[in-house]
Amino acid sequence: MNLFHAAILGALQGFAEVLPISSSAHLILVPWLLGWPESGLTFDVALHLGTFLALSLYFWRDIIEMSVSFFDAIAARRLNTPARRLPFLIIAATIPAALVGKLFEDQVEAIFRSSPLLIASFLVVFGLILGLTDYLGRKRLVLDEIKPASAMTIGLLQCLALIPGVSRSGITITAGLLLGFTRESAARFSFLMSLPIVAGAALLKALHLLKHGIPAGEGLPMLVGIIFSAVTGYISVAFLLRFVQKQSLSPFVWYRIIVGGGLIVFILAGYKL
Repeated sequence: MNLFHAAILGALQGFAEVLPISSSAHLILVPWLLGWPESGLTFDVALHLGTFLALSLYFWRDIIEMSVSFFDAIAARRLNTPARRLPFLIIAATIPAALVGKLFEDQVEAIFRSSPLLIASFLVVFGLILGLTDYLGRKRLVLDEIKPASAMTIGLLQCLALIPGVSRSGITITAGLLLGFTRESAARFSFLMSLPIVAGAALLKALHLLKHGIPAGEGLPMLVGIIFSAVTGYISVAFLLRFVQKQSLSPFVWYRIIVGGGLIVFILAGYKL
């Protein structure tokens, strides 16, 4: 992989992982459209690590506060405050996606990764679902009001993010809105919940990479991918959390519909590489 491809794909990962537009769809469809080669395991590690760095840097205060609350709850043996409950709810919500990803990632990739038509269709369908829940959701609850049932519901729906075109942030924000949370609270819980998922994915891939070694010539592109993914990811988190305080999610819904619909027309018209 050359440095230009690494920079573009790293930037795409940073933006699309955070915004509700599906990073996996973009990382599959853009190289497919441009005729670029597969990125491979080395670059997958770079993208996940870059995203994790972005989220960790932005939410460093939340991470420290949740860590303190976690041990405070254990010492007190009580979950009687929102601060004490939150880290345990995030852990519980993470488990379903972690298990499903471990068990079925290869099967899902085999079914969907090679089908741009399906990926484009999921972009449209889940974009419409996001728009509908954003329009109809009550948007009254804040993060301190989240209960175990709500956290597990969001966690279970996160499993759908394994399918390219669904979007991890998109489906978890959709779930939060469906349960009556404000846009900002739904987005914040989505990002906090993504931290262990992204960290786990990066760790597993990195261990595999360390076992087999970094292929010759891949070190610098990997570093470029990490940097671009981290920088654009940080910008995206800051932007989205401010944006949803006053604006609806309709721009992202329309983006998904236009891009996905355009690709469907493109593919059905016979475009092939």
